Amino acid sequence: MALIEILHFPDPRLRKKAIPVDKVDDQIRQTVNDMFETMYAAPGIGLAATQVNIQQQIIVIDVSEDKSAPVCLINPKIITKDGEEEMQEGCLSVPGIFETVRRAENITVQALDQQGVEYTLDAEGLLAVCIQHEMDHLDGKLFVDYLSPLKMQRIKKKMLKMKKLDASEQHNGSQSANII
Repeated sequence: MALIEILHFPDPRLRKKAIPVDKVDDQIRQTVNDMFETMYAAPGIGLAATQVNIQQQIIVIDVSEDKSAPVCLINPKIITKDGEEEMQEGCLSVPGIFETVRRAENITVQALDQQGVEYTLDAEGLLAVCIQHEMDHLDGKLFVDYLSPLKMQRIKKKMLKMKKLDASEQHNGSQSANII
């Protein structure tokens, strides 16, 4: 297994739509394993393939406290949704930012598992919100898209500033290493 780099907003690759997986094979299973490892290491509770620059409809989720309930959704489709709730959301692609988003409270999703077997999952609460959040990623949408344009612009500026600081620290670190 391997850690995969997570893209950060406003990276334009996060806006690409994922394509369906044709066949669940060993390569897809390896991608799923790498995504789980990346998600747990981040740490996070959900990760869509598009967040790691893989343009396929793959999602991994684990909302349990002890990392004991991994869920893999390949080619997910929401077949029913009802209710409405607001929940504070964050995102591995928008680190350090948390905002309230309104989503369906209960959903039923149909997907393939890591072995390529089709199944249906009824989800509520945090799991339902997480699935909807990750499915948005597959459509090139981020949770910041639910916010006002002003809030989104502020977050974008903050993320770009963080990126510049990271690049500057890495550059300064490499110069120091060359001096020694």
